[in-house]
Amino acid sequence: MSVLIDTNILIYHTQGVKPATEFLNEQIIKGSFHISILTKIEFLGWDKHTPEGFKRCNQLIELSNVYPIGDIIANKAIELRRESKVKIKLADAVMAATALLNNLALATRNTEDFKGIEGLEIINPFG
Repeated sequence: MSVLIDTNILIYHTQGVKPATEFLNEQIIKGSFHISILTKIEFLGWDKHTPEGFKRCNQLIELSNVYPIGDIIANKAIELRRESKVKIKLADAVMAATALLNNLALATRNTEDFKGIEGLEIINPFG
């Protein structure tokens, strides 16, 4: 199954955290490096990037398939937020909706943020 990568995996990768780097490299090799447009915004929009760091991060993002937010994903995210038994943040709802509607697993270290979302396959590269 292809994988949607959460922002935290990209951040850990840029910090040189081995499980994140190994997982991300594996996804890139398999052609399974997918992100939400929200991840692109979060990752590249960080205000502490050095010019060189921003350039490297932008090059990494260019290797990914970026999913936009259209009405179908927006409507699914609304449904998830309204019907979930646990409170889900907007960005997490969009990520989950993107994964569900595109038959993607979601790779994240923050597994608790997505607990209880029916049908969502979660992969934690950290075990």
